[in-house]
Amino acid sequence: MRTMTGWLLAAALLVAAAPVVAHHAFSAEFDATKPVRLQGTITKMEWINPHSWMHVDVTNDDGTVDSWMIEAGPPGALVRRGWRKDSVQPGTEVFIEGYQALDGTNKANGRDVTLPDGTKLFAGSSGTGAPLDGSDPTER
Repeated sequence: MRTMTGWLLAAALLVAAAPVVAHHAFSAEFDATKPVRLQGTITKMEWINPHSWMHVDVTNDDGTVDSWMIEAGPPGALVRRGWRKDSVQPGTEVFIEGYQALDGTNKANGRDVTLPDGTKLFAGSSGTGAPLDGSDPTER
């Protein structure tokens, strides 16, 4: 009985710790010294926890297209900042400012997303170690 209780307790701790492992600090994946500015077209928006993801096609000067994945805050935080499910539908042209992934891939942590009508939405995740650049309205 004692062994069974120990195994159940260990399993419960592992399950409880899983969400913590899934969430990462900014500096674990992104480089604050590599800002990116991307103009492109939304191909997909994933409203998932712990971070939402925008998929954006960026056309280069030579006509080639690079597909980027842009990490944003959790869905609830985005909604509280003025985002709506239809803010970034596939086909929406956006301008994104953020920070590139440490590994140099076409992945970035988004800070600001500017929509075609000029509306600027904060996309970042507060309190994750992202640079204090004034974009986050909750920064102190």
